[in-house]
Amino acid sequence: MKKPISTRIAGLDTLRALAILAVMAFHLSWRLPEQLMPVARFGWMGVDLFFVLSGYLIGSQLLRPVSRRQEVSLIEFYRKRAYRILPAYLVVLGLYLLWPAWHENTGMSPLWQFLTFTENLFVDYSKNYAFSHVWSLCVEEHFYLLLPLLVLWLSRRPAAWKTVSVLLFFVVLGVVMRSYELVHVLRPLDPHGDEFSTRYIERIYYPTYSRLDGLLAGVALALIRIFCPAWWSAIARRANWLLLAGCALVGGCTYLFANRFSSDTGPAAVGIVIGYPLLSLGLAFLVVAAIETRSWLGRVRIPGAKLLATLAFSLYLTHKEIAHLDSLYWPHLAQARDWRSVVLFGFTCLAGAAILYLCVERPFLALRDRREKRVPVSVDEEARLEPAL
Repeated sequence: MKKPISTRIAGLDTLRALAILAVMAFHLSWRLPEQLMPVARFGWMGVDLFFVLSGYLIGSQLLRPVSRRQEVSLIEFYRKRAYRILPAYLVVLGLYLLWPAWHENTGMSPLWQFLTFTENLFVDYSKNYAFSHVWSLCVEEHFYLLLPLLVLWLSRRPAAWKTVSVLLFFVVLGVVMRSYELVHVLRPLDPHGDEFSTRYIERIYYPTYSRLDGLLAGVALALIRIFCPAWWSAIARRANWLLLAGCALVGGCTYLFANRFSSDTGPAAVGIVIGYPLLSLGLAFLVVAAIETRSWLGRVRIPGAKLLATLAFSLYLTHKEIAHLDSLYWPHLAQARDWRSVVLFGFTCLAGAAILYLCVERPFLALRDRREKRVPVSVDEEARLEPAL
């Protein structure tokens, strides 16, 4: 049998592991020790890091054939995405339908919103909270639907100005839409009331049209690396400076987003309008540093990062629900808000994600490869090279 080809990049494993840990800390912040609150408060930025990574990895898969003047197969791309995402997602959705205790919160959007990946566009966040974290997967699905069509269209008569114009169009679209929602939806509301935060989530934070910046930044990295190798070499030589610049930008964005749920003026208004593109730019710098082994981030190998990167999708789907089960069955540990609760959540969430990965994710990836009669990389590496979020 042909031996799988290893294409692992340790730096990307590190970023993916950090992203899922940040997201988990954000979602479970009210159950964690106070010492973790400064990190947990901004853990939502891990989703934006996932977006940049996904834009880069999926964009690279679509653009490499174009660089070799090969045709992009829509059917093959969508089939691969279906095998990657739907099995685990539908199993978790089935648990919501069949096991009431699985619900980590009250209320749940109608089934059709989850089956059509439109929950992020139509959610009533004043009532429906269960499985609401699937919003980011909806954004990813819309990206997977749109990007191959754009690549096909742009590759018919390729021109750099057309590609740059399309990227800028979607960035400007996000800025315009968020500005409109700020002026016409948020500003008439009391910034300290519940309705303000609800509308912020429904009209700014969840919708695809206002959250494409990270994915676009990742695609831009893929374009530069594949079609402008001289530019990429010049950028790569400055990977450590980009690492520092990325950390500075992300740090600056914590200031812009410090009061995102309770203010519509000052830094919060700037964050709403241009904070997401700035955050995505900073995270894109970190991704470049992670790819290049000449940088500190690209050289580091953190124990456990490979495991967390592999389980990231299953962890994302199940961590809130499993933490809820912990609270039901081990309340004295889960509600202690000390390091015992951290150990409990860490162990049970990893165990639940491993079960979902080994029993659902991995077998379906292997089935897909058997049907396509290909072994490009090991199945575990493929789970990281083809992100689901």
